[in-house]
Amino acid sequence: MAAPLSDGDRRKQISVRGIAGLGDVAEVRKSFNRHLHFTLVKDRNVATPRDYYFALAHTVRDHLVGRWIRTQQHYYERDPKRIYYLSLEFYMGRTLQNTMVNLGLQNACDEAIYQLGLDLEELEEIEEDAGLGNGGLGRLAACFLDSMATLGLAAYGYGIRYEFGIFNQKIVDGWQVEEADDWLRYGNPWEKARPEYMLPVHFYGRVEHTPEGVKWIDTQVVLAMPYDTPVPGYKNNTVNTMRLWSAKAPNDFNLQEFNMGDYIEAVLDRNLAENISRVLYPNDNFFEGKELRLKQEYFVVAATLQDIIRRFKSSKFGCRDPVRTCFETFPDKVAIQLNDTHPALSIPELMRILVDVEKVDWDKAWEITKRTCAYTNHTVLPEALERWPVSMFEKLLPRHLEIIYALNQMHLDRVAALYPGDVDRLRRMSVIEEGDCKRINMAHLCVIGSHAVNGRAHCCYREIDRACPEFKDFYELDPEKFQNKTNGITPRRWLLLCNPGLADIIAEKIGEGFITDLSQLKKLLDFIDNETFIRDVAKVKQENKLKFAAYLEEQYKVKINPMSMFDVQVKRIHEYKRQLLNCLHAITLYNRIRCNPSKSFVPRTIMIGGKAAPGYHMAKMIIKLITSIGEVINNDPYVGDKLKVIFLENYRVSLAEKVIPAADLSQQISTAGTEASGTGNMKFMVNGALTIGTMDGANVEMAEEAGEENLFIFGMRVEDVEALDRKGYNAREYYESLPELRQAIDQISSGFFSPRDPGCFRDVVNMLMYHDRFKVFADYEAYIKCQGQVDQLFMDPREWTRKVIRNIACSGKFSSDRTITEYAREIWGVEPSATAIPPPNIPRN
Repeated sequence: MAAPLSDGDRRKQISVRGIAGLGDVAEVRKSFNRHLHFTLVKDRNVATPRDYYFALAHTVRDHLVGRWIRTQQHYYERDPKRIYYLSLEFYMGRTLQNTMVNLGLQNACDEAIYQLGLDLEELEEIEEDAGLGNGGLGRLAACFLDSMATLGLAAYGYGIRYEFGIFNQKIVDGWQVEEADDWLRYGNPWEKARPEYMLPVHFYGRVEHTPEGVKWIDTQVVLAMPYDTPVPGYKNNTVNTMRLWSAKAPNDFNLQEFNMGDYIEAVLDRNLAENISRVLYPNDNFFEGKELRLKQEYFVVAATLQDIIRRFKSSKFGCRDPVRTCFETFPDKVAIQLNDTHPALSIPELMRILVDVEKVDWDKAWEITKRTCAYTNHTVLPEALERWPVSMFEKLLPRHLEIIYALNQMHLDRVAALYPGDVDRLRRMSVIEEGDCKRINMAHLCVIGSHAVNGRAHCCYREIDRACPEFKDFYELDPEKFQNKTNGITPRRWLLLCNPGLADIIAEKIGEGFITDLSQLKKLLDFIDNETFIRDVAKVKQENKLKFAAYLEEQYKVKINPMSMFDVQVKRIHEYKRQLLNCLHAITLYNRIRCNPSKSFVPRTIMIGGKAAPGYHMAKMIIKLITSIGEVINNDPYVGDKLKVIFLENYRVSLAEKVIPAADLSQQISTAGTEASGTGNMKFMVNGALTIGTMDGANVEMAEEAGEENLFIFGMRVEDVEALDRKGYNAREYYESLPELRQAIDQISSGFFSPRDPGCFRDVVNMLMYHDRFKVFADYEAYIKCQGQVDQLFMDPREWTRKVIRNIACSGKFSSDRTITEYAREIWGVEPSATAIPPPNIPRN
């Protein structure tokens, strides 16, 4: 069994990270010591490991600054069309290693830190994750920023600088407990506050229609303070900006209370305004109509649009005097991409600014707005769609409500003209939903206010009535608006950074071009039968498994068998993602081992990780069930090393970077027709795990790329699910006819896994038996059978590794560089640039 490489051995390897020049190493050491002394005001006698991390972060950041300033100068001089990616979530993870990778500094830093008697990996582990996202949507935004910078696009990410990101998950007695994620506690070396660009955002108030135009008056003002984070492209000297807004109370906040003499109370009330950017809402695929959330959505939109218009008006670097006053060319210079409906208020807000402030004619303003905005749809689940009460808008954003009513009227007039007498169609397509509580359907607002609407996986708009019934009528009205953009992941973070061993052996065979053109992985098909390469791929996987096993032992005090199959399902805990199906397989395996302990079994370590929304009772019960199953199985002497069930606590970006390279099997088992795409599936594929999954989301395209026979595909297809819906899904039929399923369910319900509280899982069993929307039992038999095929192949390491190589070779499509190139050409109307900006040490032309 291969032992993990020592630091010394790692240093001797020539790798895709590049060889460190002696000058670079000396420069890094000098800069590190300077920051320790002058920035952190410490010497080596009193410095803590965290001080060393900060000194290194500032050293690396110094290498960004010149490129960052030069990139912005370059954009102001060239005046390209700018791309604005608006998202309420950016799930960035850690920044240090990613920056070193993209600037080609990793080996120089590694060597310098080694010479200083420190360990680079230990310092990297000190950094907090920037957890400003829930899951796929926020991580996609982060990958997109990396790709936009690498492709040389003049792009900006705009969002909120949440003081508290996604909660830290602790498991106490098997239950999830949430802890606040105080990620800014020690400061953030990567951000730069920009108080000079602080902007006012208005709420509440009333609307006055005057001869001079419409005025929104008597509003409450909150200030938006921007914090900029650099986003470096890969070795092209481009450094773009992610600008996150933080809420600040103006100094005259609550003036009445000041004047009434209650000074202390007035100062304390400033918190109310500043609460807007306090915390990320921890819901994934679920809409919770809270006023604070609507405030967050308008806050980011209002601040961002002011910023966009300021930048549009002043095109010379450093100049704040307006030079453009005509908005005719606005859509030629500005593209706004709405990441889901969360920033949908961009549409009425842009209309408000153009009509009320800039005095543009209404029809012209509407044309400009539609040509500027584009919308990405992220989910097919009805409970995730944003539908805000009209009453809330009336109070919080009265002018926007008027604008939405007017836009809806224009839209419905058009529909009525095309489909006379079709009242039901008007009802279905209206932005305003009638009923006891009138609501604004934000998805409908996005569709009518955008020139392009895209889903995130091939199936999404191929058969729109099936994939997204919400948009069927809109597709009939404007088919040219609808597109597909298959998601992708950045190969820098998800291969080069997290799996350097694999990146190295790939580069040895096909060169380094794959790092910025992942389609070059196809060249690996020539090496599927190359015994040396097969051996190297298997060796890298084993090293990754040993490293992860050591991490689990250190962090969680769990000892696992590194020769076992690492069977991994990591994602948000949700009924539609069907962690329960995985649980039933674990119980079935356990029962088979117990029934026949002397039989030979393929050893497995089943790892499940992910967070449950704090208010999602069933998801929290699922976590408790997983931990309870683990408690029984892991302590059963009959089972020993054959089976372990581990819950990976506090799953986050930095944990994904460790577990994904170590996985043998990736579980992507949502009910067909429920996952809009998924990107975890792609990360596992490129890192050499095989996939067991349903024909759902991007699994469909992964099977198209690699061949269905090279994935473990099982279960109902979308048409089977629909047929079962028509017939009526009856869980009891499966329960009665499948003895192993019945045994597993009986064990859960009798308290076998919860002896101290036998009724603990009553709700889970009740849901599975009587109201399971996601039909777990219907796929159970096919899933268990398919897992048997996984075992068979795993017993033949050479064949398994050949399949792994084929999967890696066919994963090239799933780069976010390809996704962003398609967005750029087909939605934003810009061309990516392969030309690097000159580095800061070369004089400008």
